[in-house]
Amino acid sequence: MAEANNQVQHEYGGDQIQILEGLEAVRRRPGMYIGTTASRGLHHLVYEIVDNAVDEALAGFCDHIEVTINEDNTITVEDNGRGIPVDINHKAGRPAVEVVFTILHAGGKFGGGGYKVSGGLHGVGASVVNALSDWLEVRVYHEGKVYEQRYERGHVCYDLRIAGDCEEGKRGTWVRFKPDATIFTETTVYEFDVLKRRLREMAFLTKGLKITLTDLRKDPEAGDVWEPHTESFCYEGGISEFVTYLNKHKAPLYEQVMYFEGDRANVHVEVALQHNDSYNESIYTFVNNINTPEGGTHLEGFKTALTKIFNDYGRTNKIIKENDDNLSGEDIREGLTAIISVKIDDPQFEGQTKQKLGNSEARTAVNSVFSEQLTYFLEQNPQVAKVILEKAVLAQRARDAARKARDLTRRKSALDGMGLPGKLADCSDKDPKNCEIFIVEGDSAGGSAKSARQRATQAILPLRGKILNVEKAREDKIYGNAEIKAMITAFGTGIHQDFDITKLRYDKIIIMTDADVDGAHIATLMLTFLYRFMPELIKTGHVYLAQPPLYKLEKNKKTWYAYSDEELNQILTEVGRDNSNKIQRYKGLGEMDPEQLWETTMDPERRILLRVNLAEEEESDVDITFTTLMGDNVEPRREFIEKNARFVKNLDI
Repeated sequence: MAEANNQVQHEYGGDQIQILEGLEAVRRRPGMYIGTTASRGLHHLVYEIVDNAVDEALAGFCDHIEVTINEDNTITVEDNGRGIPVDINHKAGRPAVEVVFTILHAGGKFGGGGYKVSGGLHGVGASVVNALSDWLEVRVYHEGKVYEQRYERGHVCYDLRIAGDCEEGKRGTWVRFKPDATIFTETTVYEFDVLKRRLREMAFLTKGLKITLTDLRKDPEAGDVWEPHTESFCYEGGISEFVTYLNKHKAPLYEQVMYFEGDRANVHVEVALQHNDSYNESIYTFVNNINTPEGGTHLEGFKTALTKIFNDYGRTNKIIKENDDNLSGEDIREGLTAIISVKIDDPQFEGQTKQKLGNSEARTAVNSVFSEQLTYFLEQNPQVAKVILEKAVLAQRARDAARKARDLTRRKSALDGMGLPGKLADCSDKDPKNCEIFIVEGDSAGGSAKSARQRATQAILPLRGKILNVEKAREDKIYGNAEIKAMITAFGTGIHQDFDITKLRYDKIIIMTDADVDGAHIATLMLTFLYRFMPELIKTGHVYLAQPPLYKLEKNKKTWYAYSDEELNQILTEVGRDNSNKIQRYKGLGEMDPEQLWETTMDPERRILLRVNLAEEEESDVDITFTTLMGDNVEPRREFIEKNARFVKNLDI
């Protein structure tokens, strides 16, 4: 054994150290550069090229970016900026445009004076896109000439050349690329709506920049009347319009969106905010147009200033009584929608994925600019200040009531021993990684599930009827609702500020409802609760939707289950359509006996589960969707249902 180990050690010499030439490192480890080679990474390629064009807009040289999904599913991005330089980079001895697309960490973002601030992926964007594309073509419009070059999997096909003439005043960069299917093995098909969300966000964050997205792929269902699908985004109001957009289905407490802007210590600060009558806060933070879903120093500066200024104002103007406690930050942020956007020379992010900003100067800059201008605004707008503080005082009282209810729940749990809800049929395995819990609607289905389950690893929690719509309720009402309290206790994590994912008792939380309209509504109520009070459970992939079958088909003593009308028709085509088929349409889970429920919906070997995903770039739209579906306004809900009805199958009314 010792000899074998020595042999392995001797073989590890200089020749075993691999040097990956050029962009080969990107192709070998693409996840290091774009996070994933699944759909999110595929779309990220587009954002990297667009980021470069946005940098031109931030520098004041570009006001229009056009993104096109071509018929062959390639992508074209064109801007009217200065155009990537075409002269020779003397350090590399090659044209600058070639250097940008073929050498990592090459670009105008590293202190050379090209850009004061920039987004993008540390200057590796263009070269990474090139490395992960089957082919990429670039054209630069410069002084009446069109320069072009082509690359295949990162390798130069020919030297930069003049392809023709253009108008003397035309300038900018045109890039077209085809993602490499050997890298993006899951999908190479671009989704219009995914690109639209991010491009709209970029336009909000860059005041006055117009971004146009066009889809040239023909819709097979459109027939001869088909036209390319085009949407344009341009917001002169910038992030103020972003707040208005996010609040569009909510009822603002005051008409004007507060907007503050200023510079401190080479940090440019923009803050826009408006309160609404909901009970949830929606705050989104950005650094050089990059979303920072985990916040960071800029968010800390904002929160500190907001809490202090409102408490100071409330004390000075006797809205907060002398003997009352200060309002907490949570109280003041109830119903708040806000955007914090900073531009900074050298952003320092915690972690490779740019989730959280670490620059201390950003905290100081946001705190200073926001404090100064918010103080002045409240003095000039006492009615707005009064409305916000009155809502915050009510939130404080509700939070006190919620804390008492929470403490009471904890004391009861301590007295009751385990403290788990009585109707929970728990599993015997105590390792959360092995365990899953089914949230089941109704006692009938709950009874079948309890009989069907694998007792060691599957827990069942039956709920009675429709749970509370948390979109319209404060935390004190949440703790007063028996069904929601049962879920909170069973999961073990707590909610909101008490949430601790390390205390999660089950690896999978499976929502199992009937395959009808009522079942869908109950599932939506549960997802709304999880999204508003335990979003980390969704973000970390612990939440699933069970997929019970819609039909049971029997013929010649054989049984088939169909999960959709299409699947039923496929089975009927295979087995034949005649009177000997006995087809049962399941109206609910309670109609299945335990054996059927196990083999169709609960057996890990045969069941179908849908994992509920939430990507950070989708959060603002998810927020709007929940508000639309579960809020008070009927008209937006009706419009949403009309728009999306064609995507719903097996609607049983």
